[in-house]
Amino acid sequence: MTALSVVIPLLNESGNVMPLIDEISAALNAYAPTAGQFEIICVDDGSTDTTATEVRQAQEKHSFVRLVRHPRSLGMSAALRNGIRRANSVWILTIDGDRQNDPNDAAKLLDIAWAGGKTDRKILVGGIRVNRRDTWGKRFASKYANKIRRAALKDNCPDTGCSLKVFPRDSYLELPFFNGLHRFMAALLKHYGHETSFIPVNDRPREVGLSKSDFTGRAIKGLFDLLGVMWLIHRTPAPLRGSEEILQHGQENGRKAAF
Repeated sequence: MTALSVVIPLLNESGNVMPLIDEISAALNAYAPTAGQFEIICVDDGSTDTTATEVRQAQEKHSFVRLVRHPRSLGMSAALRNGIRRANSVWILTIDGDRQNDPNDAAKLLDIAWAGGKTDRKILVGGIRVNRRDTWGKRFASKYANKIRRAALKDNCPDTGCSLKVFPRDSYLELPFFNGLHRFMAALLKHYGHETSFIPVNDRPREVGLSKSDFTGRAIKGLFDLLGVMWLIHRTPAPLRGSEEILQHGQENGRKAAF
């Protein structure tokens, strides 16, 4: 089993694939806890360009690269889930396929997640993009969407749109799946008793390809998703601290009583 699985959702990212994989490889091999102990899972979400071909070319160069393909585009959340389900590691790092996230920031997130040499923590560590290189409209929409979500969910996540995140694989797979889950991971994991931490990370301009964002459509879907997550949190009890110990104590008493 490897120390870390990197999951990259890709949709028509021709020209970005090989440079991104090379960057991730260099960054993780330079970080002692992951050097030679990681895999990269590229999820081609129904691309119509040469994205899949470029991943296969990367596989010829790097033995740790894996390819998952969707016959048609299923969306970011489905791409992430299908990549994470196939991961061989306890820990997951997610990163965008457009090269705007900086792979060199991965070590900062992992330093927090694995602080003190503890690799069994229930924690999500996410990035906060600084000096964003997106268009004014995209930054404006993101700023106010984050404000509304934080006010409604109290998740303390300043930038849910930043794809650079680290978290345990099992914790993610325990979450109820829905389209849009990737934007609400922090809120749900926090509700279910996990730690969350967010740190500033670099945001780079897109150099190749076009953004896939549809601001109007995403805003409408995001509103419905927010209402759904509010309902889900309201209807799902948060775990009680000490409940496992109480259960074990009760089981011990039961065994004693049986004798």
